Amino acid sequence: MHTPETILPSKEQIALLPRFQNLKSEQILVINTLEQCHAIADELTTAALLGFDSESKPTFTKGEISTGPHLIQLATFEKAYLFQVNSEILEFLKPIFANHDQIKVGFGLKNDAHLFRKKGIELNSIIELSKCFSSFGFTNPMGLKNVMALLFRVNFPKSKTISTSNWSRKILSPQQVDYAAADAYAPVLVFEELLRLDLIPQTIPNTSLKLRIRPNKSAV
Repeated sequence: MHTPETILPSKEQIALLPRFQNLKSEQILVINTLEQCHAIADELTTAALLGFDSESKPTFTKGEISTGPHLIQLATFEKAYLFQVNSEILEFLKPIFANHDQIKVGFGLKNDAHLFRKKGIELNSIIELSKCFSSFGFTNPMGLKNVMALLFRVNFPKSKTISTSNWSRKILSPQQVDYAAADAYAPVLVFEELLRLDLIPQTIPNTSLKLRIRPNKSAV
């Protein structure tokens, strides 16, 4: 067992760390048609590991019901796929989320799961990474920003302005695209690092999935 770094930098220290290097713009695909879905179907359905997040247009009025998710993000080590939600795209994504043999990892997925259930989407092999840090001495759920600082010593930017922006708009801003891609891509890196440290949760369905994610490593 590796001995993980357990000292979490302070908020002030995190601000001074090198900025997180997100995927390049050409590695981020914004998808809003079924034709685009079919074009990436093979690479998406064969991925053993997918980072996962979703964004919804914020609700500001008491009692207002969210109509989200309006954007669903999936990511591999090489690409991020930002799906602007419509009924056809949801149907395309359903088997991916239902697939027991594809691990979907992310942070703060409880609300995502609630919205997805309302849309009739079954979520299987989902791993909530915020609860995977008891080996580091953290018993409470960890946020993505703190995890990235802990594991990689980088400053992962989290803009409140962007997070509460209108995610249902037809054309997303470059800032929204970058933010949304990072929120799906970073969990892939976190999962891979936990796997490298032999600290991966025991809730992974089976060891063959570990072999598919890291084929040059023997299963634990």
